[in-house]
Amino acid sequence: MSVPPSIDLPGLNLLAHAIAAADRGWHVFPLRPRDKRPAGHSTARCPGTGRCTNGHRTPEQRATTDPDLLAAAWTHAPYNIGIATGPSGLLVVDLDTLRAKDEKGTPDGVTTFEALCERAGHAVPLTHRVRTARGGQHLYFTQPEGARLCNTTGKLGSHIDTRGWGGYVVAPGSSTPDGAYEILDSRPPVPLPVWLLDTLTALREPPRPPAQAPVVVLGGRSRAAEAALERETTAVAATGEGGRNARLLASARAVGRFVAWGDIPRHVAEEAFQGAGEAAGLPAAECRATIRSALDWSIRTARPRPAAA
Repeated sequence: MSVPPSIDLPGLNLLAHAIAAADRGWHVFPLRPRDKRPAGHSTARCPGTGRCTNGHRTPEQRATTDPDLLAAAWTHAPYNIGIATGPSGLLVVDLDTLRAKDEKGTPDGVTTFEALCERAGHAVPLTHRVRTARGGQHLYFTQPEGARLCNTTGKLGSHIDTRGWGGYVVAPGSSTPDGAYEILDSRPPVPLPVWLLDTLTALREPPRPPAQAPVVVLGGRSRAAEAALERETTAVAATGEGGRNARLLASARAVGRFVAWGDIPRHVAEEAFQGAGEAAGLPAAECRATIRSALDWSIRTARPRPAAA
């Protein structure tokens, strides 16, 4: 069988992986070739035309299991593959490798998670497992019925993140300059263990940093920025009816100064708050308008970093 000139073999191989993920019921969308960022435009650069005529459609909203739509995308370009974890009913535990600035002897995500399981008195769960490009691991679990677990950063431990509503993971078959994403255990995802669910949903007071805590930049973002984004989006997602829009406005404004300082790309903040707002039950269009207004205000009024410290 001959391959049309417009379809390259990498694109066909990636299409096969995208369809395999969709066959599991996972909602898929294209990432930039050999990259982890979503293909297409960000919220800030949305033209308001085409699929976005009625408002910007986030990658989570564009994700699909329709094989015809997948074929149309992956025969156009050899995109990497993103899995929108929320619509797919997944909660993925992301076990990261060490960073260059980590002190010698610091445990990586896999080691920290193994210790977490041991302290809880449970074995490391056997579930669908993927090796990431840099040698970390993704553990796939199904979300409890009726739950809308969002993203977390470091809540389970150092170098451990989770991806749920408002997030995504890079799927097997994808590759970056660091390496390829490969399946280590192909069994179906098991339900999220109750003890892990309890740990993720336990209410705890966020730590209060010293008044003049130093800003440590990691990969273009600061620890303070990462912590603020995780804390504020979690607060938005947990807000009940009657105060959701006000909470979204206040939280987006609180994080907006980090956007103004360049610690967090605007599209990252927008997508994180969009997922949190929708997880709380706010309409998508209302979320977009509130987030845009909040970030515009913060960027316009933010003081220079030294004056704000």
